[in-house]
Amino acid sequence: MFRQSKRRVANRRNFGDQVSRTPGKFILNGITSEEEKQLYQSLYESKLSFYEVPPKGEITLEQFELWAIDRLKVLLEIESCVQRNKTAKEIEIIVKPLLQKLLPFTTEDLQDRKKDYYSHFILRLCFCRSKELREKFIRSETMLLKLRFNMMTSRDQAKFVQTLNLPFLQFISDEEKEQLSTQLYQTISSSLQFQLNLTDETARRQYFEQEKFIKLPFESVIELVGARQVFIKKGYAYLPQFQQLNHIANEFANMLSLALTKTYQTIPRLNEDDRLLPILHHLSTGYTITNFQQHDQFGQASQGEINAKSVYSSAIQENFPLCAKNLMSGLKENHHLRYQGRQQLSFFLKGIGMDVDEALQFWSDAFTSGGQMTQEKFNKEYRYNFRHNYGLEGNRINYKPWDCRTILSRPRPSRGEYHGCPYRDWNVDKLTLELSQGMSLNPSQVTSVLDSVQRTEYTIACTKVFEMTHGGSANTEINDQSHIAHPNLYYERSRQLQKKAGAAIK
Repeated sequence: MFRQSKRRVANRRNFGDQVSRTPGKFILNGITSEEEKQLYQSLYESKLSFYEVPPKGEITLEQFELWAIDRLKVLLEIESCVQRNKTAKEIEIIVKPLLQKLLPFTTEDLQDRKKDYYSHFILRLCFCRSKELREKFIRSETMLLKLRFNMMTSRDQAKFVQTLNLPFLQFISDEEKEQLSTQLYQTISSSLQFQLNLTDETARRQYFEQEKFIKLPFESVIELVGARQVFIKKGYAYLPQFQQLNHIANEFANMLSLALTKTYQTIPRLNEDDRLLPILHHLSTGYTITNFQQHDQFGQASQGEINAKSVYSSAIQENFPLCAKNLMSGLKENHHLRYQGRQQLSFFLKGIGMDVDEALQFWSDAFTSGGQMTQEKFNKEYRYNFRHNYGLEGNRINYKPWDCRTILSRPRPSRGEYHGCPYRDWNVDKLTLELSQGMSLNPSQVTSVLDSVQRTEYTIACTKVFEMTHGGSANTEINDQSHIAHPNLYYERSRQLQKKAGAAIK
């Protein structure tokens, strides 16, 4: 055992002494702050990077994990928006505050650039392990590149394009543009109108006169060819400069795909480093964006309004997610819940602001009101359990409300049980009936939710239901993360919107 540990430490030291010798670039371990500054100035000649050179410097394990988590929060939010069919503009509105908070890229700060660079490569290690993970990572990173590109000034965009040195990214001459002017204008006129909002013919003509065109093989922008948005001649597509991002994004996706395959081939070298593998496994198995920094916010929307009586009111229960409504329905019907259901509902009620005294009163009333259980039996068999959930018995742990990932990891409910996630556990007929009648969704909305359920994207389905029952994307006013992966987060947003609507009526 001692020899094995010693060998691992020796291997880490040997790995740390390596030097990356890429033509024109030297990335060393233990570099000085000035050398590090020059390094990231070369990697970020503009405000964006294609991440072509892997980092070899030193960071702490804490930075390794936290930087990756922050980037993953952004990518998960982007993935959620895409799955909910948000437009590019809506995605930008939702993701922009999250980017400014977690991955700022418009500053010259060395630490921000270092975090951006390392976090990208760390997530490569996480998401290179299967075809599905690779495709998901490429899709999200490419969308992130597009969002950042559109957030830059035109000057910064031009500077970024110049640093890429991509093949075929060459502008045609004025003479060639003049020869093809009629065909080029006819092809891009509709794009100028609908993408750039140039509704006036004169304005479109003036824009066309100033616009430059790129000539490249048509397969490089195949999606634009299919949509008839580029002019094709002799196998070449003539791409207007305002659409160059499509070509840049395709080149980035192709580069990243090859890089992820190479990364997967080198993964076995990490098998001796027992510090990194648990972190990488944790991140790649679907880390949820609510695991950090949100538990402290729970309960603020109600602020002491939740007690043993008020929790039954329609004003409170209409803010419950479907899983909590199902638990409350089962409790009311049976005057009892089995262990998993008691735990899930108890933690949820704790999270929305029910204190321990009110919780004991709530559960006592619920269990004894049906006449099947005496107060003495409740005190003997159940009181300790609920006090334990509040950290007043046993090891006195302050348990947190269960997030969706925890709920989905628990055993599925059997007959007579009500815990779990209805989007996963209910059959199609039961779920359809509840969505259409209980939540008043129209047929197309129900179909959209069921599509997500069929793809096992249960938190996406729940987020869709929230938006459909709360006026579209109005929830973005409350939080800079629109994806809902926690029942208590669903309640908090719903309750805040409810109060806001009530204040507006008054």
